[in-house]
Formats: sequence, C-alpha cells, structure tokens
Amino acid sequence: MSQKFIPLSVPNLKGKELEYVTHAVETEWVSTGGPYVSEFEEKIAAYAKCKGAVSCQNGTAGLHIALEVCGVTRDDEVIVPTLTFIAAVNPVKYIGAEPIFMDCDDSLTMSVEKLKAFCEMNCSFTDGKLIHNLTNKHIKALLVVHVFGNMADMEGIIEVANQYNLKVIEDATEAIGTYYLEGKYKGKHAGTIGNIGVYSFNGNKIITTGGGGMIVSNDEALLEKAKHLTTQAKSNELYYTHDEIGYNYRMTNLQAALGLAQLEQLEDFINIKKVNYDFYKNEIKEIAGLKILDFKENIRPNYWFYALYVESEYALNRDQIIKFLATKKVQARPIWGLISDQKPYEGSQSYKIEKARWYLQKIVNIPCSSNLAREDAAYVIECLKRPEVM
Repeated sequence: MSQKFIPLSVPNLKGKELEYVTHAVETEWVSTGGPYVSEFEEKIAAYAKCKGAVSCQNGTAGLHIALEVCGVTRDDEVIVPTLTFIAAVNPVKYIGAEPIFMDCDDSLTMSVEKLKAFCEMNCSFTDGKLIHNLTNKHIKALLVVHVFGNMADMEGIIEVANQYNLKVIEDATEAIGTYYLEGKYKGKHAGTIGNIGVYSFNGNKIITTGGGGMIVSNDEALLEKAKHLTTQAKSNELYYTHDEIGYNYRMTNLQAALGLAQLEQLEDFINIKKVNYDFYKNEIKEIAGLKILDFKENIRPNYWFYALYVESEYALNRDQIIKFLATKKVQARPIWGLISDQKPYEGSQSYKIEKARWYLQKIVNIPCSSNLAREDAAYVIECLKRPEVM
C-alpha cells in the first residue's frame, strides 16, 4: 500500500461548521450583514479577554487598518521584522510609509536588544518623536510578529515603545490562543498587549474561516475607528454618506459561522498540537543533528507550527530535507525568505540582520495540523531517522 500524503497544515472541520454555515444559508444571511459576524466578534473578544474585536477579510486587511487607526502616514516609518511572511509588512507600503527591518532573536521574533540599540544609536528623540537620523523621518510605530505562535518579548517591546512614544501593532495572525503565564503581562493574550492586534483565520491557521481576520484592542476609540474604516466609512448608512476613504473589509456571515464553530474547538486543537509537539520533540532529540525549537517557558503557546532546527552534523541540509521528505509524501517548508531581501524592498533600511539569516538556512517546518494522526507523526520521524541524499 502506498504511503498517503501528509500535508504541512490543513483545516480541522469536525465540529459544528456545517450546521452553522447551513443555518446562515437557510436564513439567507450570507454577506456582511448577518448576525454571526457580531457574535464572532464578541466571542473572540471574550476569548482573548480584550474590550472588543472588529472582523475583517483577512489578517493583511487587519494590519492595514491597524496602521491607519494608529495614525501612520506616508511621511512615517515603521519598525518591522525581516523574519516573517511578507503580508505582515506589505500594509506599511499600502499606506505609503517605509519599513525599517529588524533582526530576530532565538525565539524567531523581533530582537529587543537590537531594537534598543537601533533607537539609541541611529535615532534622536525630539519633541516626543523618534526621528531616524539617516532619513530624518518620524518612526511612528513598531509592528511585532508572534512567529509560529511563540510570543515576542512584549515586556521589552512595550518598554521601548513607551520610552520613544511608538504605537505597537501586534501581528498575532499565527498566535491566537497564546498568552503569558507569568510576568508583568500574566494572563494577557497575544494581540492584546500593544495598542492593537490582528488575528488571521487563513486556511492554514489553527482555526480558520477560509479567509478572514480579526482586529482586537483594549482601546475603544481605535476599535470604533477600525469598525468605521472596514465598513466603507459611512457616517450615515441610510443616505450613504461617507466622511473619509473606507474599505470593504468586513467579514461575511458565512465566514463568521465557520469561525464560531472553529472557536468552540480552539482549546482542543491547542491541546492536540501540544501532544504532537511533545511527541516530535522527544523523538527527534534522539536524532543527531536535529531538534525541535522550544517555545518560550513563560507562555502558553498555541503550538501553531513546529520548527525543525537542522545542525551541520545531520546528513542533509535544509533544502535536501524538504526534497527528501517530498519523495516520502511528507510536505515540509522552509521559513520565509527574509523580507528585506525581497525585490519590492530593495533599498529599504535594515539594522544588523544576522541571526535571521542564520535561522533562514536552518529551519524546516514539518506537518503540524490539529488532525495529524500519531502514526503520521511517527512516520515523519522514521523518515528523518533514515535520511537519503537526494
């Protein structure tokens, strides 16, 4: 019997998804006006323990709106990570602002050490504004990404932001369900610590609405502004009066119906992913040259992706592992190409990108779906124990 294909990360739709979506269809509430949208917003806010949530079409749209409501304009700069998916940074360009790329630390999230050094050595703080000495532009915001469901060092991030009057936008698109277990922000969820945060419900995320995203915040004024902009900035809905440029970004009722059913299962999904993560980690540590990267000890991660770290003593390098596993019908992926190296960002400013380049060559993501069977995870491990040079 031939080995079945084991995908990297796919949806788990075994709850009440069909029931809720069918109800939305039967009641003919399929667009953005249906009751499931508001209910999904309310339940996400309750789950993340924040004051409110605003639905949107996807995480990218959410980040675009987050930048706008934080007052970022085309005359500004935004500090961003280089090690992330490009959708985290493109919205900076949508607005016409410029990114400044920052290196990662060993958690794969933004290096607070380098962030501090950059602000101290390359900038001036004048009249409440952080000014980039090289460009003389105002650095208005800091966009931090919680990579693979890990938590960036938010204590350090917020300390820097407060010192230099920076808005903090949390790209928590990979990290719904991740929260601090101890420290200053104990109990705080990823996405709710800065000024504003964004979740994604793309098909490969831990819960999905097919597409879709959610803006969250504890600042009611920001939430009100986000709701206004995502619904075409109507100042009078009856007479179609609009007071600024808005966007058709609101989630549909069909998506929200799917999302509600997924949210009901989120904690179960996290528990399953933790069990599989621990299994991988315990088994792979016995393979010379390989290890699964840790999540931070002071958080409850959502275990979204598992990062296989490839050392030089292993028989295969990153690309060879991906190619080899593909022959065994196992889908694996490298980490994203650094955004500061991408063609659209040629000429953009970056600061001492070193560790991100190292991890770029060393990380392989292996199957991590919440419906990954134990025998499939065991098969992946057996493949890694018997590498073949391709």
